[in-house]
Parts: sequence; structure tokens; C-alpha cells
Amino acid sequence: MRIVFLWASATVLTALSVAYVGEKEVWQSVGTIPMEEVEGRIDHLAARPDGRRLFVAALESDLVEEIDTERRKVVGTIRGIKEPQGVYYIAKSKRLAVASGGDGKVRIYDQDSKLVGTVDSLEDADNVRYDSASNLLYVGYGQGALAIIDPDKAVKVAEIQLDGHPESFQLERNGDRIFVNVPTAGEIELLDREKRLVLTKWKLTAAHDNFPMALDETNQRLFVGCRKPARLLALNAASGEVVANLRACGDTDDLFYDSVNRKIYLSGGGGCVSVFDQADSNSYEVLRTIATPSGARTSLFVPSSRTLYVAVPRRGPHGAEILIIKAVSNVGLHKSDRN
Repeated sequence: MRIVFLWASATVLTALSVAYVGEKEVWQSVGTIPMEEVEGRIDHLAARPDGRRLFVAALESDLVEEIDTERRKVVGTIRGIKEPQGVYYIAKSKRLAVASGGDGKVRIYDQDSKLVGTVDSLEDADNVRYDSASNLLYVGYGQGALAIIDPDKAVKVAEIQLDGHPESFQLERNGDRIFVNVPTAGEIELLDREKRLVLTKWKLTAAHDNFPMALDETNQRLFVGCRKPARLLALNAASGEVVANLRACGDTDDLFYDSVNRKIYLSGGGGCVSVFDQADSNSYEVLRTIATPSGARTSLFVPSSRTLYVAVPRRGPHGAEILIIKAVSNVGLHKSDRN
């Protein structure tokens, strides 16, 4: 395992990068974006497809921050949201969906951050996903269900019952399946979103507390981040068989698959981001570990800019911020930078 320390403190960030001879790229911190109003826990993030706008669910501050990533500053704040957890930007309609666990609502905002619709009675509303083909939102909530919402009309049209509260879940783009992490049941539930029913359930025995998830649809591999113990599992998406089991950063809450570069990024509150390389559908290795502040467990990978944004909560005098990490070419680095 290669350890790359990119963090000096929560406010003093350098352009420090450590590369190794022969590596084609190096992960490098390129700055931070301060969020002065944010206190306490930060939950999930969303972005426009071009990556120029980032939306951050500041759960314990009851607000959502809108960030201009080019200017690296907060440019808008949506207030009065009780414990926002999941956020999703719908590019087609330029609307933002926010799921708030504190009051059990999903709110829909237009491009001017004006509230245009609300769906109620969704206790502990959490992760949000979007099916562009059907123009439907899927929201995990309650003791075990996915709510299916029409975002244009702001109405719940159906739901699918589960065995426990859902954490991360993934929708196939070229199929009808939904893969859902249900950590309280120690399983992954496989759903049919057309028939709106559970097809099968895969019990996890190699590790537990399965929270984040990512999907490699091309190679039919499902990636699951577990907290007990801290592991990354790669599963055959057809059978549920575990094909790889690797050590990962602790207290994980977000996980992404970079299909172009065949990399997996896992962030955890244990104070790191784990970067994995996919050699083929059954072969994986820990490429490197990037040090981050303790508690920075949520993140977002934006493919268009190949940037990983990590949410850093306030720690003592150090204010909350977004840590920006990018992969840059190792070609042209001075020899001294490689040692």
C-alpha cells in the first residue's frame, strides 16, 4: 500500500504531492472551499454534470450550500431544511431535490433556489437517485422503503418495501435492477424497478455495516463499502458472489467508480480516502491512501473534471470546508517531487 499525505491541517493546505517513479499520475490537493456557516455533520453532495456547481447537505446546520467550484466560494444557501441528507441535481429540468431526515420531506427547488414542490411523510428521508429514462426520483426512507417520486409534479407515485432502512443504492442504466444496501439486515437487496418488487437478497458474511455503494455496469461488478471491518467488497452483480475483499478507510460513507480510468474512490471518517485500481473484473488492489481530517467521510466524484470533493466538518477553530483532490499527470514532475 502506498500512503500519500495531502493534508497538513484543516486550514493549512499545501500543493504537496508525492509521486513514485513509474506512476502515470499522482493525486494532488489543489485547494479548499470554505463554508463559514456550516457546523457539525455534513452529509451527501451533488453536482451539475459540468461540475461548475456543487451542492452540499449541511445536515446539522439545516441548510444546503451551493458552491461555484471555479471561483471556489459559496454562492447560495438554502435555509430552513431540517437535517438535509440526500441531494440530487436533475440536469433535465435544472431542479434540485433535497431529502431531509429531520422532517421527512423531499423538497424540489428550481434553478433560482425557489421551492416549487414538497413531498411529505417520508420519515428519515435519506439517499436520492434519479432515473432519467422515466424521469423519476428514488428516495430511501423510514424503517425500510424506496419512495418513487415524480419530480415535476412533486408527488409520490409508488414505493418498494425493504427489510430495513436503505443506505446507498444504485440504479442500472441499461437494465431494470436496483441494488440496495440494507445494513440493519446485513444484506444487499436486488429490486426490479419496473415491477417494483424485490427479486432476491444477498446476505453479507465477509463484512458488515454496508453503507456506500457503486456499480460497474460494463463488467457487472458491484462495489460495497463496509465499516465492520473496514473493507471494500467487489461482488458479481449477477450472482452476489464476492470476488474481491480489500482493506479500506474506516467509517466509510461514500464510494465512486471511475469507469474511464478504472479506479474506485472510497472516503471515510477514519481520516482518509482509499484509491483502488481495477486490473480486470476480478483483480483489484489498493493503489494508495490519501490522508484527510478525521470525520471527513462524505464526498463526491465528478467525472467531467475528474475531481474528488471531500466534505470536511468544522474541527475546533478550523472551519468546515470542501477539500479538492485531483489526479494529475506524473509526466514533467521534477525528480525531487517524486521522492
